[in-house]
Amino acid sequence: MEVKDTYKTIAFPSEEILFKEKNSKFFGYAFPLDSEEQVKPLIEPLRKKHFNAVHFCYAYQIGTEKITFRANDDGEPSNTAGMPIYGQIQSHELTNILIVVVRFFGGTKLGVGGLISAYKTAAQMALEASSIVEKTIDIHYLIAFDYKNMNKVMRVIKEKNLAMVAQKMENDCEIEIATRKKNAKAVLETFQNMFEISIRLKE
Repeated sequence: MEVKDTYKTIAFPSEEILFKEKNSKFFGYAFPLDSEEQVKPLIEPLRKKHFNAVHFCYAYQIGTEKITFRANDDGEPSNTAGMPIYGQIQSHELTNILIVVVRFFGGTKLGVGGLISAYKTAAQMALEASSIVEKTIDIHYLIAFDYKNMNKVMRVIKEKNLAMVAQKMENDCEIEIATRKKNAKAVLETFQNMFEISIRLKE
């Protein structure tokens, strides 16, 4: 069975999009995201920018193996805003992403169906204004060795085309490498079979 070791996300924040429905305005934004801690700092500037807006509805998904997601209606009727936004994240098969839709009420009620449709459309437009990219799921290892074994280690890193994330080169050397998930087991075994070199998973 082939290991799935790629995921789709967006390369950088989208441009602001505007969707209008019966005088209500829906501003849509999409942001790349690495952790839940980033959600609030991304939404706060939008609250300042659109200080007259009533609803800041959003949905996000983070993770590749272990998925964390949330859909927030921010005062709109239950499941009319956050879930339609989240539905767009799912239908585009994206992760590590936050989509925010800011609504200005235009005086005419849209009803449940109208709201669902408007939030869905605004989220979709924000994604269409984004650059969707495929990234690899990487596994990080720490390799520890004496300086005298440096050439051996470097040869494997080069042969296997491994990314060096960080390095500490003293008498006791440590290199952090990253490799695609599907190659991780082979990389681990290669280093485990080498004399005087230890490798462990980076937590």
